[in-house]
Amino acid sequence: MSLTPQEFDYLEKKIGRKPNPVELQIVAAEWSEHCSYKSSKKYLKTLPREGKRVISGPGYDSGVLDVGDGYVVTVHIESHNHPSAVEPYGGAATGVGGVIRDILSAGTRPIAILDGLRFGDIEKDTHARWLFKNAVRGIADYGNCLGIPTVGGEIEFDKCFTNYALVDVASVGFGKKEKLIQNRADGGDYVVLIGGSTGRDGIGGSQFASDKLESENRSAVQIPDPFIEKLVIEVILEARNQHCIKAMKDLGGGGLSCAISETSDALSVGIELDLAMVHKREQDMSPTELMVSESQERMLVITSPEKLETLKEICTKFHVPFSVVGRVTDDNLMQVKSQNDLVAKLPSNIVANAPLLDRPASMPKYLQAITSIKKPKTPNLSKTLLEMLSNPNIASKRWVYTQYDHEVGIRTVIKPGQDASVLRLDNGKFLSIKIDGNSKHCYINPRQGVMGCFDEACRNVVCTGATPIGMVDHLQFGNPEDPEIFWTFKESVEGIIEYAKHFEIPCVGGKVSLYNETDKGPIKPTPLIGVLGLIEGKPLIPKKAQKDDLLVLVGITKDELGGSEYYEYVHKIVGGVCPAIDMKSSKANQEAILKIAPQDLAKSIHDCSKGGLGVAVSEICITNEIGCSVMLDKVPAENLQDDELLFSESHSRFLLVVDPSKLESVISILQKRGIKHGIIGKFSGSSIVFKNKNKPAASIRVDKAQEKWLNSLGLLVSHG
Repeated sequence: MSLTPQEFDYLEKKIGRKPNPVELQIVAAEWSEHCSYKSSKKYLKTLPREGKRVISGPGYDSGVLDVGDGYVVTVHIESHNHPSAVEPYGGAATGVGGVIRDILSAGTRPIAILDGLRFGDIEKDTHARWLFKNAVRGIADYGNCLGIPTVGGEIEFDKCFTNYALVDVASVGFGKKEKLIQNRADGGDYVVLIGGSTGRDGIGGSQFASDKLESENRSAVQIPDPFIEKLVIEVILEARNQHCIKAMKDLGGGGLSCAISETSDALSVGIELDLAMVHKREQDMSPTELMVSESQERMLVITSPEKLETLKEICTKFHVPFSVVGRVTDDNLMQVKSQNDLVAKLPSNIVANAPLLDRPASMPKYLQAITSIKKPKTPNLSKTLLEMLSNPNIASKRWVYTQYDHEVGIRTVIKPGQDASVLRLDNGKFLSIKIDGNSKHCYINPRQGVMGCFDEACRNVVCTGATPIGMVDHLQFGNPEDPEIFWTFKESVEGIIEYAKHFEIPCVGGKVSLYNETDKGPIKPTPLIGVLGLIEGKPLIPKKAQKDDLLVLVGITKDELGGSEYYEYVHKIVGGVCPAIDMKSSKANQEAILKIAPQDLAKSIHDCSKGGLGVAVSEICITNEIGCSVMLDKVPAENLQDDELLFSESHSRFLLVVDPSKLESVISILQKRGIKHGIIGKFSGSSIVFKNKNKPAASIRVDKAQEKWLNSLGLLVSHG
């Protein structure tokens, strides 16, 4: 039971008496950090939520965006960090299940999954390798069983995640605007629990996720069952079509305690719940266990008396268990009965709204120590480039995404492995989606780091020809009771607000996950940004680069190696100047690319980010199986050394592969907008060659680069 003495006093004062043991556990679940957001809600309210396409934003199970022609897309992001660190297969799998049900709660069909994964140093840490392999397997098995494609994601390895795992799952849904669940209820309506049986798995999961991970509490980890989830999806969508659903909520963190209190509070009604009616996996469960169990694959549905029988028939048709567990009342109370005993009676608005905290914040002392660092000697850059391509943070993630069915559902137009994934929508438009994070940048400069993650996600969808229309964030930090950690959280929120306002991209949802630390210490600040982009015409599907095609770089390369893979992986340096966003030029660059992409003026457009220019050029050559000669002196930059030109991770840069016959049109668009750019290379041969004023800087064979980049991650995992 996780209430503080102050919270206990607050509760007692609010309800005018001492709460009984069941009531205490109900409130403890809802007031846990994981469910209540008591440390972060004050700051989250300041995120920009308005936009011409926004139908509903943060505060709901999923955000809803209007994509025209009577259609909507829905999006949500969730994490299952603590459970995945304890039991990676089940923890990751149930993370997928939970976010899928959030999409379903809006009345839309889930059409895609994306995952963001973080583990320790898998080159040296066998436990990190084990966590990684099993979390990927859990996501693959669950998504593949559901028939929902996992179309993209991103992965990062860092020592700060030792003995831990961050497993973020985002999901996207699609449906008709007229079929969205309106979420309303009237006195006398029925409350129906649909889906898996309630058991003892996941008991206290929300409290478990709201503290430092010190013990392997396996009882707090839920058991996945994708087959019942698949049936629940079909039940809910048919019930929606037959107008059986007035309101609906996924049973996630906090189980029935949170689902009942939050639904009651949001709809300004009361709910009477009879625990004797709940279909159970184990018959001797106590009222407390039933209220806080987080057993998976369950949905809470409110239906009218007139539609109850139809809802029952639909559940029976699909062989999905259900139980009529309560009625809606007019008194704004959540009342819980067990047999004929009243075991809890609380005002739902008190349960659903924990007292918010105003935590102290102070700049971390470590920041002063890592700002100024001694620049390393320039190594052999050919060897370094090969080393960078085999770095697990840069190497191809083919080993991961080939385990996912990313084509099921026949919507996937651009598959994993590209800058962003693209899905075909029923109205002839296309949706581009990407999630991005960079804990190394965010550790050195939380504000600029998160703005860089946001910019990278935008650049990735822009590479496909999509205009960003909305974003979700997932903010992951250590213990918020530490003022230094809480300062990094506040800075990150400020960075998101600054970028979102400038680019007019509304926040439509998100998640905060705190207390991400073990006895080894806290994780680095790890905000994750997901961006959705809409393509009104056709997407830019990459075409193969051929001999004599030209390479054009858009954007400026700066002396910003702080937090780069080059500094940390090659030189073991933590510190330096983190890449910073120039909002004006970033916006101008994106707008220029969105002018070039729809006109088929570029064969492909690739974001330049992790690993810098050297890695980005190599990736193009590897995937196109052709060499390229690059002139570093043609790169728009300010007096940089060769290693800085190759490996700086400056933002707002794009690489365009251009047929010589289209070059004039491309350059014209860039020049008219005053965009910094350079024609830096030409494709030919079988080697990737970098020169500076005709002096060799680095050279590697494409086949050697391909071998390192494509196979390193798979070999590493298979040997573990």
